[in-house]
Amino acid sequence: MLAVHDDVDVSGLPEGITPLGDDIFAIDTMLAGYPGIVSSYLIRSERPCIVEVGTAGSARVLHEAVTRLGLAPEDLATIVVTHIHLDHAGGTGDMAALFPNAEIVVHERGARHLADPSRLMHSAAMVWGDRLDTLFGRMSPTEGTRIRAVAETGEIDLGGGRKLVTHYAPGHAKHHMGLVDTLTGDLYVGDALGVYKPLTGDLSPATPPPDFDMDACLSTLRLFGDIGARRLMFSHFGAVTSVSETIDRAEAELRLWVETVRESQSSTGDLDHAIAMVRDKVVSRYKPLPPDVSPGSAEILDTLSGAETNVSGIVHWLDRLAQEQAEARRAEEERA
Repeated sequence: MLAVHDDVDVSGLPEGITPLGDDIFAIDTMLAGYPGIVSSYLIRSERPCIVEVGTAGSARVLHEAVTRLGLAPEDLATIVVTHIHLDHAGGTGDMAALFPNAEIVVHERGARHLADPSRLMHSAAMVWGDRLDTLFGRMSPTEGTRIRAVAETGEIDLGGGRKLVTHYAPGHAKHHMGLVDTLTGDLYVGDALGVYKPLTGDLSPATPPPDFDMDACLSTLRLFGDIGARRLMFSHFGAVTSVSETIDRAEAELRLWVETVRESQSSTGDLDHAIAMVRDKVVSRYKPLPPDVSPGSAEILDTLSGAETNVSGIVHWLDRLAQEQAEARRAEEERA
């Protein structure tokens, strides 16, 4: 498609587009009109690729950014989403329409929901209610022939011998994957490590229902550690160079959140009590966002991956784990 370049004039880029070198640009998708929540990444290689698309409302934002970075819509070769949650993939159908030559790449567990998002939208409406349209908009279907599903691993051709290699990375969601840039060693982590706040340096887990699985999360963290990445490219939010330290922090935070919820369940078992304990013992450790940050951004971040959402996911996993253990005991007793 295009010649290899790093030839974009970055001196006059608008706020929300950040050059990261090696033909990579972070693009703020402006979820619900607010900055600093979801980062998309444009790899402006021979075969240009966008990683993560944000919500339905983000499609026009990305279209303008791609154009500003010197590409025609027809130039984009690939759109890839780390998983199909609406803050990451809600705009996939709209993006496919705006970029007519782009192949859409997703993990095989999420592919059918891109082609027919009705079930996904129904579930989202039950969770988000009246906030659904404001936060995410409505996900449009993606033409099935445009979708390529990958399994445990896969490859995305970026041209010139450069590739993105996909790695199945469950724990946050069953349809989640990470991606490694073979040229740079960058690892696009989606939500597997949680939410990074560049303005404070804090990192908190992302453990929503119904798919959160602690053991799968820990396996994914080990996988990511073994990759030996150069940078971690967070969807929430931005690039991080302290790779091993950040992966260790992600594990420590995850264990602390789960241990705190376990402690709460051992006393009352009440969800509200667990949320209160996590806010008091865990969230209170995090630095407040600077006063010039939009209250709307902070509120949406808390809605997407704050105490209420994360604790609900952990409680759901603990209940499922207890049920599985009870069933295993019953089976063992029947065999005895």
